[in-house]
Order: sequence, then C-alpha cells, then structure tokens
Amino acid sequence: MMQEESKVPTGENSAEPSSSGQVAAELADSVSERTASLPETSETTQKQVEELESTGQSGAEEAQDEAMKLINDLQDINFLHIVAIIFSAWLLIFLTRKLLPLLAERGPSQTRLYILNAVPIIRLLTMTGAILWLIPIIFNVNFENFLVIAGGASVAIGFAFKDYVSGLIAGIIAVFERPYRPGDWVTIGDHYGEVRSVGMRSLCLQTAADDLVTVPHTRIWDENIANSNNGERTLMCVANFYIRPDHDADAVRHALREVAMTSAYLEYSKPVLVMLADEPWGTHYKVKAYPFDLRDQFAFISDLTCRGKSAVRSIGAEFVTADYATTSEQP
Repeated sequence: MMQEESKVPTGENSAEPSSSGQVAAELADSVSERTASLPETSETTQKQVEELESTGQSGAEEAQDEAMKLINDLQDINFLHIVAIIFSAWLLIFLTRKLLPLLAERGPSQTRLYILNAVPIIRLLTMTGAILWLIPIIFNVNFENFLVIAGGASVAIGFAFKDYVSGLIAGIIAVFERPYRPGDWVTIGDHYGEVRSVGMRSLCLQTAADDLVTVPHTRIWDENIANSNNGERTLMCVANFYIRPDHDADAVRHALREVAMTSAYLEYSKPVLVMLADEPWGTHYKVKAYPFDLRDQFAFISDLTCRGKSAVRSIGAEFVTADYATTSEQP
C-alpha cells in the first residue's frame, strides 16, 4: 500500500511538466511564425511605398511635361480658325490702307490729316489683336511656357533680329510719340517731302520731285527730324530775294508784303512777315507766309517769287547776280 500511494504522486508530477513544456513549445512556434512573417510584411509594405512613389513621380513628370509643352497637339489646333483670323486681319489692313487715304483726299481738307493719322494706328491695333488671338490657339499658354518663350525670343531678338527689331521698336515709338505722321512735311537727312505712309519698320516720303523715298524708323535714334507742319493743314513758306544795297528798303518791304497779301494761295488767318538782313553783297529779303493748303506750298512760293520780282523791279531796285556777289565779297 505504501508503494502504490507513493507511485501516484509521482505519476501526477510527471504529467504536469509535460503539459507545460507543450505550451512553451506552442508559444515558441507562434513567436517564430510571427517573426518569420515580419520580413514578408515589411517587404510588401516597402513595395507598396515604392509603387506609390513611382506613380507620384510619373504623374509629376507627366504634369511637368504637359506644362512645358509649348505647342498644342495638332488635333487640338483649329487651322480654319487660324486662317480666318489671318485673312480678316489682312483684309482690314488692306482696306484701311486703300480706303482711308482715298477718303482723306476726297474729304474736307480740315479732316484729311486726322484720317491719314488713323491708318498706322489701326494697322498696329489690328496686328496686335490678331497675334493675341492666335497665341492661345497655337501655344499652350502658362507661366512656365511664358518664361520659356520670353527667354527664347529675347535670345533670337538679341542675335538674329537686332536691326529689324530696333526698327520695329522705333516704329512703335513713332506711332505714339508722332515725330511724323501721314500728311506731314518733314526733312530727314537730305530728303524733304510728305509722309505718305508710316509702316512698322519704315516710312515713305514723297518729295517735291515726285520721288518716293523709304526711310527706316531707326533714323529717329541718331538724326534730327524737322517737321514743317506737325499735323496742321498749313505750313510756313519762305520766298527769298537778294537785292543790291542801293535801294529804298521801306518801299521794297511794302511791295513784297502787298505781293504776299494779294496771293490767291494765302491763308489770311496767319501772319505775313517780310524780314531783311544786310549782307556784304546787298540785302537779303525773306517773305514768310502760309498757304491755305500745305499741298500748294510750291505753287505759293513760285507765285511769291514771280510777282515779287516784278514788284521790286517796278520800284527801281536791282537784284544781285552771282558775279556781283563774288566781286563785292572780295577785299
């Protein structure tokens, strides 16, 4: 009996260690399984993060490429719209250059210069409006593209089109500052004539000899420009007379003034002046007066000269010849 009772606790004690060892083994296996699954989970998470980064990077690159694309896709460009805009601008400029000068010539003389002055302004506004209308149709307009286009244009302008762009800038300045306008009589260099047209790069002068002279706008940078009428419908004309010193100056001056006052071309609202100055060879008379219309300036000067000579001879005064002037200037 003693042996049996002593065996029972021994068996019970041996069963408890086996169950606790089993539990410990199960816990170790669970921990090892979870530990083994951690690298797989971290690798999956890392792959997902890399995929998100690559997707975001590719999206950013596509957005950047889309933003930096200067020209729209060809299928998005309406070429008929572009042709219509260019044709409309050309037609408006053509009609302006043809109809307004014709209207100015046939209209009242008081409004002639105002109508002619509107030609370059309308042309400039038309070209500017057409360009601004075409830019969003052809180009992908945004801030980045604007910087790119501005940088490229500045380089091209600086190296390839310096002289031409200088002429364009001078033309724009001439349109707004108006040192000359269509209808003005100006002296540029050795040329004196009427400004027939003002383009973007040059102006066209029609001289008294009926020559057409093309003058670039860049002349305003380094030359003086004499404008005889500056938008007015009349200008001062000067007739010169060279008379020997032995004469009655008051009588000659009065006679020349009467000649100017009785001219059919005279503008009566303007003053008539007879100026004189003594020279070594005689007296130089200048008759200064204004014609009614500046287009009659040469006929007016011719009328003053022809009738003035007759009036001076009727007084008994004699004109200076080249031989007399040369002889009188010698010591």
